[in-house]
Amino acid sequence: MKNPFKKLTKFEVGLWLCSLAVILLSAVFSGADGLISSAASVIGVTALIFVAKGMVTGQVLTVVFAVFYGIISFSFKYYGEVITYLCMTAPMAVFSVASWLRHPHEGSDRVEVARLTPKVIAGMIVSAIAVTAVFYFVLAALGNEALIVSAVSITTSWLASYLTFFRSPYYALAYAANDIVLIILWIIAAAGDISCLSMVFCFVMFLINDLYGFINWKKMQAEQ
Repeated sequence: MKNPFKKLTKFEVGLWLCSLAVILLSAVFSGADGLISSAASVIGVTALIFVAKGMVTGQVLTVVFAVFYGIISFSFKYYGEVITYLCMTAPMAVFSVASWLRHPHEGSDRVEVARLTPKVIAGMIVSAIAVTAVFYFVLAALGNEALIVSAVSITTSWLASYLTFFRSPYYALAYAANDIVLIILWIIAAAGDISCLSMVFCFVMFLINDLYGFINWKKMQAEQ
């Protein structure tokens, strides 16, 4: 297998290293215990830089991140995040791996960017409403913490996964919206446990990486 890091530009390597530094330093200074949260953050931000590059490696790492993040969320009774990442994000990332492998750009290791059709947009809207409605009542029954914020997180996560599967640049804006929701969610958690600040900084860096992802995918679309 070829080393995927060799495909990154100097800027992308710099963004990745900066993200790692912020995440790991925030974990140290906030007193976050255990390796799971740090491992999840490192895997997550690494996945994002490859997804932003349009490389299927990013989707594979997204599956791994979803498992780690689901475990962390369960410990804080954020059942919405557990359900979202283990039952939605992870499976959709697997489907996206298959979709991206079937649609390489001219035989390269970068995915072919697609445009949204009216049919795909309609399916996105209907499915987002259905998924949010179903999971809202499930989370309410489970006694999920920060119910409204978690419900919004489910909506944005579904939109991001859906758009990723259909290879649209707008996946990154949906993930950016989800990052903002998760920053709020973990700030709420940090009010009771200061170690949760490490997850706040994690998603701040995720937000920056997703915004770069949108810019790079639009560039890829123009080039293709």
